[in-house]
Order: sequence, then structure tokens, then C-alpha cells
Amino acid sequence: MTLATLSDVLQPALKGSYAVAGLVCLGWEDMRAYVAAAEAEASPVILQAGPSCRAHTPLPILGKMFRHLADRASVPVVAHLDHGHTVEECRQALECGFTSLMFDGSRKPFAQNVDETAKVAEMAHAAGISCEGEIGFVGYSGGERSAGTDPDEAAAFARQTGVDAMAISVGNVHLQTDRSGGLDETRIGAIEALTRVPLVIHGGSGVPTAQRAHLARHSHVCKFNIGTELRQAFGGALRDAVAADPDRFDRIQILQDTHDPMVAAARAAIRSVKG
Repeated sequence: MTLATLSDVLQPALKGSYAVAGLVCLGWEDMRAYVAAAEAEASPVILQAGPSCRAHTPLPILGKMFRHLADRASVPVVAHLDHGHTVEECRQALECGFTSLMFDGSRKPFAQNVDETAKVAEMAHAAGISCEGEIGFVGYSGGERSAGTDPDEAAAFARQTGVDAMAISVGNVHLQTDRSGGLDETRIGAIEALTRVPLVIHGGSGVPTAQRAHLARHSHVCKFNIGTELRQAFGGALRDAVAADPDRFDRIQILQDTHDPMVAAARAAIRSVKG
């Protein structure tokens, strides 16, 4: 069994100057491919269940799916709740077997974010699992605008919450479909000068590959969340599978054709953050 907590994989990454991929899951086909990719790369992997995944599949089922894959994997697998918006949702994920809870209070006033994140961190640590928090709102491509992380607030947030990892807003954007942007490395340096907590970049698909590798090697960024580029790979593979035989209707046969392309895309994502 290789089920791991977030700290189990991020603390070695911090010490070893590399990062771990947090791969956003939407269903069985992609999470199975992600574990196969991690095994092929001999790398740990963080399987992430975000709000859209949870809207499709209930938390108790997701917890069993993640743990089933971890039980049979040859590399460490983290079962991670991504963007939990309430303490109760995080509590439910803990009870469903998740080994890492990300509480997102980034839209809330600083004091409320600290208070609620600290409650989740205390709950997680009491159960022997990990907690990620977010300070500085990370916006969405074509949607809500980001609010950059203030380094002094980040240091206070880390100190007062006791989180094991801290998501920051430094030019990253959720759901970006190209890599034309880039991260503010000066701001990242100012944050890591004030805290040793492993840093997390949400919206990693929008970060140029070379910058991912550079930050993995030379900063405290230990986790890149990657989802959009993998969704694009799945969508392309699914379209190809359907178009290859218009008479084929069996969903299992069609979805099987997405496996190898998804493994390849996930392997590329994992390699890009190894540094």
C-alpha cells in the first residue's frame, strides 16, 4: 500500500529541490491513467478531487477510488480534496478516507480565512493527515480576477494556521488554455524568504514548462496543480476515438482509447515539475 499524505511527498520535495504534480481528476479513466503515468515516471502523484469532480461523483465513492488505486500502486499516491469551501466538506472528505484536505478561504477576509483554515489543519493533523490552505485569491481565465498574495500576510497565515502547504497567487490563473503567461518570481522569492512552508501553484497548466522546471529546482514551490492541459488531452483523445469508427457505440471500448494518450500527457506533466 502506498497511500501517502501531502506532507509525505512535499517535505522530501522541499529538501530535494523538486516538485510534485497535483493532477486534477474528473473520473475513473483519468485517475487510473495518472497513477500509471506516475509509476512509469517512478514519481509520487497527488490525485485531486475538485468541485467539478465532486459534483459528478460523491465524496465517499471518490475516496474509495483513490484508495483502491493507491493500494495497488508502486509509488506514493495522495488522496487530495481540492478547493474544499467549508469546514464540514473537509470533515466529510477526511471521513471518506482522503489523506489531504485543501481548504480554500481565499475569497474571505484574512482573519476568517486564518480561523477556518486553522480549524481544518487542526482536524487534519489530529487524524494524521495533511492540510493545504490558500492565501491570495487565484482567479479564473475569462472570469474572476486574481488578488496577488502579500508576502507578510502569507507568513502570518502560515504561522497562524499550521498548514502543511500554502497555495499562493503570483500571476497564476485557473483554466488557462495556453502557456503564454508566467509567474512573478520576485513575489515568490519574497514569500519564501518569510516562511519554509512548501508553496503550491494552482493553475499550473498556464505556467511555461521551462518556468515550472526552474521553480521546482530553485524555489520552495513543491506542488503544481495541473488540470486544464490534461482535460484538453482527454477531450482530443475522446474525439479521435469517436471519429475513428462512427459505428462504434460501446462507451467502454471508446474510453479505452483515451488511456494511452492520457498516460502520455500525465507523464509529460509529471516530468515538467521534477526540475
